[in-house]
Amino acid sequence: MTNKLVPFFEPKSVAIIGASAAPGKAGNDVLVNILANGYAGKLYPVNPKGGQILGIDVYSSIASLPRDIDVAVIILPAAATVKAMRECADQGIKRFVLSSGGFAEVDAAGAQIQREIETLIQERGLNALGPNTSGHTSTPVGFTSTFFPQGKIRGGRVSYVAQTGNFGTHTLKYILTGEHFGVARVVGLGNKVDIDETDALEYLGQDPETTAILIYIESFKRPHRFLEAAREVTRRKPVVLLKSGATESGRQAAIAHTAAMASPDRIVDGMLRQAGVVRISEYSQLVLAGKALSMMPLPAGNGVSFLAPSGAMLAVLSDYCERLGLHIPPMEPANVKRLQDISPSYIRMRNPVDIWPAALSVGVEAAYRDGMEIVLQDPAVNAVVPVMMLTPETGVPDPGFIVDLHKKYPDKPILVAFSGDKGAMDQYKAALEPQGIPTYQEIEQPFAVLSIMERCYRAMNRPE
Repeated sequence: MTNKLVPFFEPKSVAIIGASAAPGKAGNDVLVNILANGYAGKLYPVNPKGGQILGIDVYSSIASLPRDIDVAVIILPAAATVKAMRECADQGIKRFVLSSGGFAEVDAAGAQIQREIETLIQERGLNALGPNTSGHTSTPVGFTSTFFPQGKIRGGRVSYVAQTGNFGTHTLKYILTGEHFGVARVVGLGNKVDIDETDALEYLGQDPETTAILIYIESFKRPHRFLEAAREVTRRKPVVLLKSGATESGRQAAIAHTAAMASPDRIVDGMLRQAGVVRISEYSQLVLAGKALSMMPLPAGNGVSFLAPSGAMLAVLSDYCERLGLHIPPMEPANVKRLQDISPSYIRMRNPVDIWPAALSVGVEAAYRDGMEIVLQDPAVNAVVPVMMLTPETGVPDPGFIVDLHKKYPDKPILVAFSGDKGAMDQYKAALEPQGIPTYQEIEQPFAVLSIMERCYRAMNRPE
């Protein structure tokens, strides 16, 4: 792959400018993270005190470093960053992660420093991520430049591009501790003094480790080039994007955050639709959709069936599906009859499936297992959501039957929602997600995710 981001994500040597022996300092946490992830390349911490940090020899100056190190991570105050970059460039270092804040997002003095960085990059032929970035992560090579205390970062199939430090820090921490999927690459753009969202998209579009790309953006640095790149990438991989600045309040917040100048929202919408990018509107969907895209194939259409233990849920969720553009198709008569055969005569079966009368007749597990298999076999159904009612009193069936159905029907996504006892819900999550079946604590969430996935399928299969 030929892309200027390759050395950032496959570095063989890394200098940490501003390394620290003090636990809790950013210059220490970044080294702790790198070691926790098993990075096999060479590390060169720089601190005027010299000595050792975490068993690694420390260089007392940039000038004493070996030449041509792949990447330098600079964790210094904004005012010291330009001088450090210049000294690194003198040592043959051409790529930088600029972790500090205090640049154009803060005040005029910071903006002036940022302009000096831009000039240095142009004069010396450098590449930089940031400034004001939380760093980047590349799990295939066990490397991260984040200074947030993450520890070991779980590998996965999806990659994230974020114009916020929020994602690569505490949102990623939630994924690692509260979910069962991981990441391939994470790119924290920061103020985009050089590397921008288009560079990241082009890299990830070619990256064999990345099967889906999720982006949070506040502004487009090169909108026309982004559009061109997205048109090509979205035919091969899902690209899901959240853009802030849809309202005046959001635009002002974006300017304060990363000095971003947001585009008019209607222009952004049209641009993204043309390019095959699926736009989302909620930050939490970056995680919810990322989980499903990590585990499930895209549904080959918008036909959905769901099985719920409540007539009210059937009505509410049917309305919700229609608002999302999902279709609840009528099933083949033979399949309707099979559903009726496992249900009491007083209930008239259809899609969506009122499963609780069947559960009372044949047992909870048998009702959900047989009902799910019937709807999975129907040709009009592209995806299935069982809303599992789980309580110790009414029964918590072994979730293994859902794993079996997932293996038997691998081309039809199964997304599981819950109602009932929180402990039982957590038990199901822990059992199903490591087997590649995403689960959701709120009953609307899997439908919102399926809508995103179905839009991705349409984008990838749009006419030339």
